[in-house]
Amino acid sequence: MKVAIFVVTIFAIVRASDATWCVCRSNLNNTQLQNTIDYACGHGADCTPILQNGACYNPNTVKDHCSYAANSYYQRKGEDSASCDFGGTAEITSTNPSTNGCTYPASLSEAGSGSTNGTVYGLGPSAQPENTNLGFQTETHSALWIISIFFVLIAS
Repeated sequence: MKVAIFVVTIFAIVRASDATWCVCRSNLNNTQLQNTIDYACGHGADCTPILQNGACYNPNTVKDHCSYAANSYYQRKGEDSASCDFGGTAEITSTNPSTNGCTYPASLSEAGSGSTNGTVYGLGPSAQPENTNLGFQTETHSALWIISIFFVLIAS
């Protein structure tokens, strides 16, 4: 039992230090950022937190809403680096962008199951192509899980 607790603790520490988020670049105009919001929200991101009265509505800026939508999309795509490009409007960071009252998901399991299924601000879907990478997404922590299972089996 002690080994199992140790392994879970190590996994939590490694996971916390491994976290990445997708955020929108700050040097872009609102139209470019809005296109990213529209694409992400229309293709599977959970954008309900950035709707009025949502937990991440404030700060009420296009850039902050863009970052939340892009990150939700990125997390739901299993942190596939190609899913955090949006035509060059977003980038991957290891700095947690969460603000007081608004927590950005850091994994697929935290990314929620809601979706706005469309445009948040009314500019319509962007012309960005759908991510066509249909290859198997390798779980970045699969080796850690295998080691954890091995230790649990040894301990029992």
